[in-house]
Amino acid sequence: MGMAKAVEATALRLNAKAADAASLAPAIEKRTLTRGADDVVVEVKAAGVNPSDVKAATGLMSYAVFPRTPGRDFAGVVVEGPPEWAGREVFGSSGDLGIRRDGTHATHLVVETAALVEKPASISMEEAAGIGVPFVTAIEGFRRAGGPSAQDTVLVMGLNGKVGQAATQLATWRGARVIGVVRKDEHYEGHANGPVEVINSATTDVATRVREMTGGKGADIVFNTVGDPYFQAAHRSLALAGRQILIAAVHPVVEFNILEFYRGRHTYVGIDTLAFSSIESGDLLREALPGFASGHLKPYPVSPKAIYSLKDARAAYLAVIGSSRDRVIFRPSA
Repeated sequence: MGMAKAVEATALRLNAKAADAASLAPAIEKRTLTRGADDVVVEVKAAGVNPSDVKAATGLMSYAVFPRTPGRDFAGVVVEGPPEWAGREVFGSSGDLGIRRDGTHATHLVVETAALVEKPASISMEEAAGIGVPFVTAIEGFRRAGGPSAQDTVLVMGLNGKVGQAATQLATWRGARVIGVVRKDEHYEGHANGPVEVINSATTDVATRVREMTGGKGADIVFNTVGDPYFQAAHRSLALAGRQILIAAVHPVVEFNILEFYRGRHTYVGIDTLAFSSIESGDLLREALPGFASGHLKPYPVSPKAIYSLKDARAAYLAVIGSSRDRVIFRPSA
């Protein structure tokens, strides 16, 4: 195959931990990238921005290294690597890219060949770059919790968040009944393969309403994307042998009724996608490819105003950590 050529990349760099999101000052630097024998170089056409990118920049991930290029999600074209991958359109995600090693917020990326996922032709680069972290989180949550199946009722807390929408797509694809919880008067904003019933937690006791809607049984799976603010409501909503999936926390400590937990035969599943390598993340995304190919799963819509150039990185990071509901994307060549 010959020697791997060095590729010059333009990359965002976080040279030191920021005190808070407002203090973020990403630099733009030229980097020379060389790949290992099992790697490819991807020309990054689009890269997703996730809350964890910003949290890692402010020191909330103790294992994040500095200096580094942030970014976990990508879509692009293979420009260096095994001949069978040359020129192919790919996407992917990672728990270590952008955190423990240089990531995707750059014009080029070195990543393992085994991490590449073929991009469906029906999905744009920007859309593909937005799939990664939220879908990996939702797929792994359901994989670990067992399900969902057409017999299950799935309660999604934080329905209109990115993971909430991914969980709703996956659950309705599998034929499950989905009930979603929101904090204000709003409808479900994402794609679904069946009806999604909505509970407004600001005006309704969630657990009481879930029991009413399920003939007293409760939810087989609660996908709690918010954490402790919904912990008790989730616990009280669980059916016998129900499972609660937890991926986030505002305050880490909750009151926990051990008696109700074991009498209910409940299971709690904790998901941390930052523990996943690029290869493990790619394996999970490949499981979802048939759904994207058939249209049962759809990428998040990407608004033109949510696409940023690398020079506007600070604004992109602040949008993600703020109240923006957009799927924020970098277009590194812009």
